Amino acid sequence: MSSLLLTGIAELTTVEESTGVLRDAAVVVEDGRFAWVGRAQDAPAADDALDLGGRAALPGWVDSHSHLVFDGDRSAEFEARMAGRDYAAGGIQVTTDATRAADDARLASLLAQRVRAAAAGGTTYLETKTGYGLTVPDEARSAALAAAAVDEVTFLGAHLVPTGADPEQYTQLVCGDMLEAVAPHARWIDVFCEQGAFTPAQSRRVLEAGRAAGLGLRVHGNQLGPGAGVDLAVELGAASVDHVNHLSDEDFARLGASGTGAGGVKVEGTETVATVLPACDLSTRAPLAPAKRLLQAGATIAIASNCNPGTSYTSSMNFCVGTAVLQMGLSLAEAIEAATLGGARALRADRESLAAGTRPRASGSEAPIGRIAVGHRADLHVLDAPAAIHLAYRPGMPLTHAVWRAGERVA
Repeated sequence: MSSLLLTGIAELTTVEESTGVLRDAAVVVEDGRFAWVGRAQDAPAADDALDLGGRAALPGWVDSHSHLVFDGDRSAEFEARMAGRDYAAGGIQVTTDATRAADDARLASLLAQRVRAAAAGGTTYLETKTGYGLTVPDEARSAALAAAAVDEVTFLGAHLVPTGADPEQYTQLVCGDMLEAVAPHARWIDVFCEQGAFTPAQSRRVLEAGRAAGLGLRVHGNQLGPGAGVDLAVELGAASVDHVNHLSDEDFARLGASGTGAGGVKVEGTETVATVLPACDLSTRAPLAPAKRLLQAGATIAIASNCNPGTSYTSSMNFCVGTAVLQMGLSLAEAIEAATLGGARALRADRESLAAGTRPRASGSEAPIGRIAVGHRADLHVLDAPAAIHLAYRPGMPLTHAVWRAGERVA
């Protein structure tokens, strides 16, 4: 196997406590992992070398929440919302109708385009959900297509009760035949626990059925108003609860204490990560998720794109991180960590060994992600700027210069 030395890194944000931010840095990549990280003057020899020309580098983005398997356009809905119409969960049905009508080849092509676009913007590890089929065959094919294209697949049959369906009967379908058909292709199960979608009781049934089938748990919660999403997620040990725009004092306390074991010590890999979705908040004109207060409460946070056709049609994690700094009150370091290591923790992919009972990651790679550290997967995002603060200092600019995923250059 050959090794590659990357030099000329003006600023290296490692998201690793022992190294932090390094100036005039270098890394060595070998066999898909980081083999050495440090100052350029101390770099060992390697088979090949590449000078990055005084640019900043950081871990590849870990996008832990997206909805990429879909067809159809909802720009008219977006335009109406910008003109003053409130967002409601029912718009999902528009995408569902278009997705059902598309053949496999078209859905696979659209998905591949979206995955490439995410990679071109620095995303090196990507989760995506089903949820726009809402029939047994359509959810199963969505999961199979996703499993061939992304790192992590989440079953979201409980995205919306289809038009004309009985909510209780549909919930039973999600927990039964649909789950059985999708489970071989997925690692996670999710539910939209929200007014207009699934009740707390229905959400519990979905999550418990998924857990019995061997899937990890995720929750869409507290997006449209106060609700039971956070409480349910923490109680059942979900890996993440996402959106979290409307939180009570008790919700902050629950998330801050999640993953706490005996003696009040946090047990890594057991916390419920609060995933904030800045682009979605802007697109729906919702109150921005209280990311800073979540950190102050002791919670682990992640930043994700929520790329979907209705409420966040972007996979740009650069934009999401810049927004988190400019409008959510996060420091640059907090935002970068949330979009890399935070996302990895939300997917339980930040360590070599898997949590007990957790299925192998869909990518088949057990190398940990989210940091630039020896032994971690060599996911590297190089900016066309001398420092990472340019992500917020120059919002909206095309700042991605190069991307390595598992040691292979992909953009």
